[in-house]
Amino acid sequence: MTSTTSTENRMCDIFRDVFDDESINIRDDMTSKDIEEWDSLRHIDLIFALEKEFDIVFSTGEAGSALSNVGELRRLIEKKIGGRSNG
Repeated sequence: MTSTTSTENRMCDIFRDVFDDESINIRDDMTSKDIEEWDSLRHIDLIFALEKEFDIVFSTGEAGSALSNVGELRRLIEKKIGGRSNG
């Protein structure tokens, strides 16, 4: 099972890279309104970077605005990576 801390740390690195801001510390209640540069284009970059990092694929609905905050995004990632077997 993937630990929340490990997932959160990996996600934080992705957020820092996508938004080019080393001071970002993600929180479960964080939304796009909390990061000035988080617009629709950066959102796409973020989704692609997370898919690549975690070797997962988001559906169109998941990748869109269906998720209300970073915590929901983290839980979705953990569900996706926890549901596959790692030989």
